[in-house]
Amino acid sequence: MMISTKGRYALRVMIDLAEHPSEGYITLQTISGRLGISEKYLESILAVLSKAGLLDALRGKRGGYRLARAPEQYSTFEILRLTEGTLAPVTCLEEGQSCEKADSCRTLPLWQGLDRAIEQYLSAYTLADIVKMGCTPGETGDAACV
Repeated sequence: MMISTKGRYALRVMIDLAEHPSEGYITLQTISGRLGISEKYLESILAVLSKAGLLDALRGKRGGYRLARAPEQYSTFEILRLTEGTLAPVTCLEEGQSCEKADSCRTLPLWQGLDRAIEQYLSAYTLADIVKMGCTPGETGDAACV
């Protein structure tokens, strides 16, 4: 499993919005400038997050984006699952997939355990937890930054 830039950038956007709640609706341009993500790419990510109800979007002069819920109500699993489509470590565990060899597959339990571990690990961290970690992308050069 490899998290794409779409998933990583979605997390960065959500962190940015969680860190600036007093600003209300934040424009695409402001988010793009703060995170160094192209507006065009960012717009596609924001559309996915908004359509799923993770963000509130407001059009117009005072428009922009803000979190739809409190930061502690978002898990990193929820955000990544939405933007990545799947976090399954193997194709046969992806939603809607089946394998004709599942009954005799000697490695299936291994992949199922890894799938559960990924979900449990990512579900254990909320957006608020990440904000508290204090790792702001671009500031530290830390590989742990999203």
